[in-house]
Amino acid sequence: MALYIDPPTWPGHGRMWSHLVSDVSYEELHAFAASIGAPPRAFERDHYDIPSDRYADAVAAGAVEVGSKELVRRITEAGLRRPKGRPAPGESLPRYDV
Repeated sequence: MALYIDPPTWPGHGRMWSHLVSDVSYEELHAFAASIGAPPRAFERDHYDIPSDRYADAVAAGAVEVGSKELVRRITEAGLRRPKGRPAPGESLPRYDV
């Protein structure tokens, strides 16, 4: 398992957020996120948004703490980075309706 989480330094909706990613596959990422109770609507292109109050849960479940730049480097090198508006070649972006 290769899941990574950056510190909760991203503000939004009155909270601070982390990003949870895998450098193996989206399947691994979705399974891990489900195991820690992250809702499907928290998935955004190539990561899950994790609120600061759930950060410790992700780490306790096995996510490795890394800085934001390291997190982006790892998913980019793994070919899993999906910048806004650009899905991976041959794929469409998953859509999760709430």
